[in-house]
Amino acid sequence: MSKTLFDKVWDSHVVRKIEDGPDVFFIDRHFIHEVTSPVAFLGLKSRGVNVLYPERTFATADHNTPTINQHLPVQDPLSANQLKALEDNAAEYGISHWGLGHQKNGIVHVVGPENGITLPGATIVCGDSHTSTHGAFGAIAFGIGTSEVEMVLSTQCIMQPKPKKMRINVNGKLSKGVGPKDVALYIISKLTTSGGTGYFVEYAGDVFENMTMEGRMTVCNLSIEMGARGGMIAPDQTTFDFLEGRLYAPKGEAWTKAVEYWKTLKTDADAVFDAELNIKAEDIEPMITYGTNPGMGIGITKHIPSAKEVEGGEETYKKSLAYMGFNEDDVMIGKQIDYVFLGSCTNGRIEDFRAFAEIVKGRKKADNVTAWLVPGSHVVEAQIKEEGILDILTEAGFVLRQPGCSACLAMNDDKVPAGKYAVSTSNRNFEGRQGPGSRTLLASPIMAAAAAVTGKLTDPRELF
Repeated sequence: MSKTLFDKVWDSHVVRKIEDGPDVFFIDRHFIHEVTSPVAFLGLKSRGVNVLYPERTFATADHNTPTINQHLPVQDPLSANQLKALEDNAAEYGISHWGLGHQKNGIVHVVGPENGITLPGATIVCGDSHTSTHGAFGAIAFGIGTSEVEMVLSTQCIMQPKPKKMRINVNGKLSKGVGPKDVALYIISKLTTSGGTGYFVEYAGDVFENMTMEGRMTVCNLSIEMGARGGMIAPDQTTFDFLEGRLYAPKGEAWTKAVEYWKTLKTDADAVFDAELNIKAEDIEPMITYGTNPGMGIGITKHIPSAKEVEGGEETYKKSLAYMGFNEDDVMIGKQIDYVFLGSCTNGRIEDFRAFAEIVKGRKKADNVTAWLVPGSHVVEAQIKEEGILDILTEAGFVLRQPGCSACLAMNDDKVPAGKYAVSTSNRNFEGRQGPGSRTLLASPIMAAAAAVTGKLTDPRELF
């Protein structure tokens, strides 16, 4: 029987099928951070249960971490308590812990792949919705709730109904200035934030085949923003080259055997999907969001649609525009902005900083812009320095901060003030996401760089 990539990985991890119910599903890798794990550990303690396979769980601090002066005690009491709880729980149960100050510390969805913990054919969960990032390696990866974190810690399994399957094909050649983030935002703008609900997505076509691993991670990261359970891309030579030699990747003969297996992880030619979407790469231009969900996005040269042109309630649409201070038919180019954020599990990797630096090189940060440039890990931070990117950024008037989730979700000190506009390379633009009353415009690193040096929304293609 023909199978999709998703079927092959899912079916090989089903421990038990429950008739008319969910599958008992085995988890290979479990990531935890300081926000969604403390209550799960309390549950274990109250039941007197141990962690079944502590070597399959990996802990890192990221959501609550400051991005300056990380050598000093964390000032916010709630953040400090959560960080201490993670450290204590990891020590008690024998779990690997990369806390503040650890050379491997960083955003959970950045440090997993760069250390080879994320592997093709694996099942990966974390108490974080953007766990879908790891699907870029041909893994099944998705976010879970706190009660499920406890379930995985105690049994290494989860109860999960098998989602339906969707394939999104993007073929052709992307235009200059159009990157993976634009591809993802374009797809979400077409599908809406609920178009993927109930599905696990496979991204296929030559656009994804030609993407770097960093680009693939960006696309899979945003799968959740169209309502999908997760997204994945078939592993290939690009995947193998990225993983070879990394800390937790197989070595020697085990590596050879693993690659042989990984090469079988692709959708069979006659396999059937429940839904399929075809997109031409040439139709995608640099994207910007204008509303309060990631589906409210348009090409930078387009006008904001009228309420009659969009699906959903007219009243809700107008409320969203009012929150953003925008009007129907507004042109996005030229709108002044206040903040620029480069970072997050969506765009905090070395490739994102290279793209940003390409635009700002030889230019200066606009005086009206506050810029937060936050690497996703200490490894990325070191690469930025080694490649001379830090010199370019410093010369242009930017300051590099320390690794962490930062302004993606306002759980730390990096909050955008009320009423201010932030061009953000993160993943969500909900009301108050980056701080109470903040206004978020999601964009690629290139778009963010263009805004940072001009002080307003600018078509980045004009700066090449």
